[in-house]
Amino acid sequence: MTPLQEEHRLRQAMTRAVRLASRGHGGAEPNPMVGCVLLDAELRTIADGYHAKCGGAHAEIEALRAAGARAQGSTAVVTLEPCNHHGRTGPCAEALINAGVRRVYFAVRDPSPLATGGAQRLRDAGIEVHQLRSTAAEELVLPFVKCMTQQLPWITVKWAASIDGRIALSSRDSKWISGERARHMVHRERGRVDAVMTGIGTILADDPRLNARGVALKRRAMRVIYDPLANTPPHAAVLERADEGKTVLLVLPQDVRDEATSARIRTLVAKGASLVDIGTRGEITPAMRTLFTMGVSTVLIEAGGGLVGKLFAEGLVDELFTFVGPLVIGDASAVSSVRGLRPDSMSDAVHARLIAVRRRDGDALLHYRFTSFASLGLQ
Repeated sequence: MTPLQEEHRLRQAMTRAVRLASRGHGGAEPNPMVGCVLLDAELRTIADGYHAKCGGAHAEIEALRAAGARAQGSTAVVTLEPCNHHGRTGPCAEALINAGVRRVYFAVRDPSPLATGGAQRLRDAGIEVHQLRSTAAEELVLPFVKCMTQQLPWITVKWAASIDGRIALSSRDSKWISGERARHMVHRERGRVDAVMTGIGTILADDPRLNARGVALKRRAMRVIYDPLANTPPHAAVLERADEGKTVLLVLPQDVRDEATSARIRTLVAKGASLVDIGTRGEITPAMRTLFTMGVSTVLIEAGGGLVGKLFAEGLVDELFTFVGPLVIGDASAVSSVRGLRPDSMSDAVHARLIAVRRRDGDALLHYRFTSFASLGLQ
């Protein structure tokens, strides 16, 4: 086999490992999504695995179990450097050593100070170790890296817009800009994140339940409402259906509330709502830090342009999924997807990188990211 053929097969295996790892979305978090492929001497697949659930077996362990004795002398291709610490499970580096793996290729060095060092441990045991960089693998681990380094959840914004960028008519009617398949995808994502968040404007206009329907749940999301003055109606659907998830209101701190706001808060707490303080000027970042300490590592934003604009202004948005429906509204007074940002020049606008474009029946799904290793100060 020529070196070029070998590299081609290794990269094919890495592509497969990335695809496997993505299956862990909704189960693996707050751990990183990781995939592993074991290859024989001819670089043909022996077995593979991925990290499916936090607290469960890591990708390398799953692959080694599937391979059994065939792992002896194999090559492991992994999206993330094998871990080197005793957490809920044992070190993957040790498992690879004990299984007799001959070579290891990993895409991304583990940024966790607790887990790093796996590559060196493997080398010390006489295993050949190489880094095989993969952009797709880096994108896969980015939410974990952001959470670990910033102590903030990974925040994904979703909206459906017309071709001319409007999310609703001036009457606020938005049913339906996107098709049924796109709406099903949104419910699936709700069933994979720790929290679904909207603003008080959406609560008052639409009274959404913010739950996942018609899909298999990987986790039950907390419902979060940005509601500084506690104007959520006591009979709102998110409070009436407590069985569908915990409801948290992001409100002004107690020392800047007036008595009317405090009275409304007491009523809402009696209805089962929990409270998290925002900043005294309505800043969302302090609340996101609190939510992170409560175990929230992923947040899906489904909100109007005002709240989305605040999130962008505070630099909190990591990712955007926008469904573009096949219609033009053509009304300047129709509702925009983002409001409140006033850049002085194009260089001051919020810049994203396009990750993917997909067709979903009659809709186009555009996937953008704003956070990168560079923006986090990492290589």
